[in-house]
Amino acid sequence: MILKSMKLAIMQPYLFPYIGYFQLMSAVDKFVIYDDVNYIKGGWINRNNILVNGQKYLFTVALDKSSSFKHINEIFIKDDFIKLQKTLRESYLKAPYFKQINELLENIFSYNEKQLGKFIANSIKVVSSYLEIDTELIISSEFNKNNILTNKDKVIHICKLSNANQYINAIGGQELYNKEEFTAHDIELKFIKSHDISYKQFNNEFIPQLSIIDVMMFNSPEEIKKMLNQYELI
Repeated sequence: MILKSMKLAIMQPYLFPYIGYFQLMSAVDKFVIYDDVNYIKGGWINRNNILVNGQKYLFTVALDKSSSFKHINEIFIKDDFIKLQKTLRESYLKAPYFKQINELLENIFSYNEKQLGKFIANSIKVVSSYLEIDTELIISSEFNKNNILTNKDKVIHICKLSNANQYINAIGGQELYNKEEFTAHDIELKFIKSHDISYKQFNNEFIPQLSIIDVMMFNSPEEIKKMLNQYELI
């Protein structure tokens, strides 16, 4: 009997991540938002790059007493988003999909929950719904699991609890995980490798690897769905 493939991915909650994050989400059946691990200062949890005057611009959402000794779901947002919304409006007002994406972003920014993990999880749900990604989203802190385990052991544990027999990780995970160690637990380990993606950004030279905000401002949902399939599993 051939067992049905159940694919799972686990990623920390990143605010408006680049399209590769959503490629990974769309490649699996279940996507775990890993919010009960330590916050990483200088990472991509509360900041990302957008396009401002034809250049890459890093925005950061202000947090209340953030610390690498706290879990992501123990930190709260203190930003009112007024400055960020002004920057987005000035930068993308003439983008072809500004109106609908601005409304989508206003919906996200007005979310009442300011706990960082929940806020970002909601933003991911809103964006994935807009892109018609129907992957099941699981919040790690709401998932009954053994929190004593760490690293690959915890990943394998979550795969087992989720009945997943395939674990797909970002390409950077090649330095962390060994395929044989997963195979020993009847789990196939794969890594997602994104193809080069480009699109028209006004009349500028293309700036890659920007936030999904930039992708949505310049492309229709149908065009983005094609981009979501531009990867290979290795």
